[in-house]
Amino acid sequence: MSLHDLPTLNACLNAASAGLLLAGYVLIRSGRPEAHRRAMLAALACSALFLASYLTYHFHVGSVRFQGTGPIRTVYFSVLVTHTVLAVAIPPLALLTVVRGLQRRFDRHRRIARVTLPLWGYVSVTGVVVYWMLYRL
Repeated sequence: MSLHDLPTLNACLNAASAGLLLAGYVLIRSGRPEAHRRAMLAALACSALFLASYLTYHFHVGSVRFQGTGPIRTVYFSVLVTHTVLAVAIPPLALLTVVRGLQRRFDRHRRIARVTLPLWGYVSVTGVVVYWMLYRL
């Protein structure tokens, strides 16, 4: 795997994280807390691997300019700005949510998870969208 394969890896890790978040939600709603725990820890691992890979790539390559023009440029930057702003909040929110769950403080875990899950899901999905628009359009 070369440095230039990392954006594709990052998109795959974001997609896996999104899928695991959805699976974790379905599992907890289905009354399967142990499977939920495993899915959410796997989502956290995917997101952590993504962050390490993302930082490595951009440390070596720098920023990558969007080449699109016209209305698609506005769409791209709208998605990118919301993705980036929310992505900053995800690591502390995700860690706090996971810690509360592992500590079995389920009332506090549930309260913060109601915020963390949709934001983390949005960031994971829009990460794939940003990749697609930046590298595949």
